[in-house]
Amino acid sequence: MANQVSDKQVQLEEQVKDIKLYIDGSFGDAKSNETFENISPFTNEPINRVASGDTEDIDQAVKAARKAFKGEWGNLKVKERLAYINKIADLIDEHIDEIAPLESYDTGLPISQTKKMVARSAHNFRFYAEMVSSRLVGDVYQVDDEFLNYTIHKPVGIAGLITPWNAPFMLETWKIAPALATGNTVILKPAEWSPLTANRLAEIIDKAGLPDGVFNVVHGYGEKAGAALVAHPDVELISFTGETTTGSEIMKNGADSLKRFSMELGGKSPIIVFDDADLDRALDAATWGIFSFNGERCTANSRLYLHESVADTFVERLKERVQNIIVGDPMREQTQVGPLIHKKHYDNVKGYLELAKEEGCEVISGDIPEDMSRGNFIAPTILLNAHNNMRVIQEEIFGPVIAVMTFKEEEEVIELANDVRYGLAGYVWTKDIQRGHRVAQAVDSGMLWVNSQNVRDLRTPFGG
Repeated sequence: MANQVSDKQVQLEEQVKDIKLYIDGSFGDAKSNETFENISPFTNEPINRVASGDTEDIDQAVKAARKAFKGEWGNLKVKERLAYINKIADLIDEHIDEIAPLESYDTGLPISQTKKMVARSAHNFRFYAEMVSSRLVGDVYQVDDEFLNYTIHKPVGIAGLITPWNAPFMLETWKIAPALATGNTVILKPAEWSPLTANRLAEIIDKAGLPDGVFNVVHGYGEKAGAALVAHPDVELISFTGETTTGSEIMKNGADSLKRFSMELGGKSPIIVFDDADLDRALDAATWGIFSFNGERCTANSRLYLHESVADTFVERLKERVQNIIVGDPMREQTQVGPLIHKKHYDNVKGYLELAKEEGCEVISGDIPEDMSRGNFIAPTILLNAHNNMRVIQEEIFGPVIAVMTFKEEEEVIELANDVRYGLAGYVWTKDIQRGHRVAQAVDSGMLWVNSQNVRDLRTPFGG
């Protein structure tokens, strides 16, 4: 059977146009006139075509960004600059009801989740405007009662921002907002699998009236547009969110020009549940942490370590949750898990499920409606009988798949949690707060939550 397409999906199909690059304040084709096809994750049919930028387009964007940095944007008073940032936030707020469905249509993320992401995007701009206004201050050091040493903050220059496809609009604004608020100019290279809301953001920022060249968007493939941005000698900063191996290549390719790098890479984050934990809350957290965002989230708790005395009970309840999760059309409010972003990613995740069986796991999956056959659907899945030395435990799957293992002692689970190449996030559930903090310090991850699921503040560093 074919997918039953919602009315909202049909409306978007009629509204979406082909996408151009946005450079120096205007939309236009790539210099090569090349385009690529953007595919729906729900139907695997074309959505539209997107201008495919390369070295020439990046070079044009860099020249425009440098001119703006040296000119009107660079000479603005902080108050004037932050007025633009707040105006962008206001415009995003005005368009939430339009951007959220667009994001869902393009990525397969459930619309109930994209609405929250878009609302957070406006907050990103306001937050960084406030941070720059109130907290971006230097220090003064008195020297021998004769001299003063002081520090000041200045913008770096041109920021090349390379963003992922798993929560594109929110993650784009999370980079763009601080870069612009601190006075830099920006070249955004969005993920080629999720171009729609990046283009909408360009239209919104254009409407906000920023000087030409301050914000630029070059769509295209990573090996062309992305590589050209990284290698360009006049781009001072690269911020990248994505896969770990790609991040390593980016750092190598940008080393010749001594760029600054900001990286947020892959994860294989553990969630550790001790026998004294509040099991109801831990179950909620484990379920949300891996199955929201279709499992395509950097901080997903993909490795579940259960104390052996509570493991059987917890697993039975987790199985029940998996069977009750609503899989379907991402444009419907009741949908909790939609299709994965792209057929290539779907095949990759599907391959890991086959590998899990080969490695000896019991694979338990929820149901996919029969009429969803054309979409990239992977049902929420539990891997039982897993062991730390398996590839499905050591490698990032980036889908709605959670592997379950057991432990006896605190020292044992710390060793297991640390036995991967990743170190982005982690979660600990226990009513013994001393143990919670002790384990949090011992697990090698950049962020770790105790009795909490991914609650954070933008003032807190994010990364591994």
